[in-house]
Amino acid sequence: MQRRQRGMSGIGIVIVLILVVFAALIGMRVTPAYIEYFSIKKAIASMTESGELRGATAADVRKAFERHQAIDDFTSVGPQDLEIVREGGEVIISFAYEKRVPLFYNISLVIDFAGSSQPGRLKGRGE
Repeated sequence: MQRRQRGMSGIGIVIVLILVVFAALIGMRVTPAYIEYFSIKKAIASMTESGELRGATAADVRKAFERHQAIDDFTSVGPQDLEIVREGGEVIISFAYEKRVPLFYNISLVIDFAGSSQPGRLKGRGE
């Protein structure tokens, strides 16, 4: 009686390796975009929590954001891209942008990012 072999064949291993390399490629290309997004969110949260927005005008908010932008070194969102709204004496800052991440050849991944200083409130999301 012959025993049946178990395990992956050579072709199976090659296919798994191709999938792992593809996933790693996407992860390496997308990670910087998410790091930048979280830096922008951190800058807005820092501005909100520090109290520097109390009684601030839109120009003051943009200047404060520009200082944070210089420190954290992000470029996708500038002070002019912020939506600044005052509700009940509280300044609410929102932003939204699109990031195109080239993967390989002419294939790109488009990611829409949006955030706000007030949880649950996103610009351009119909909320």
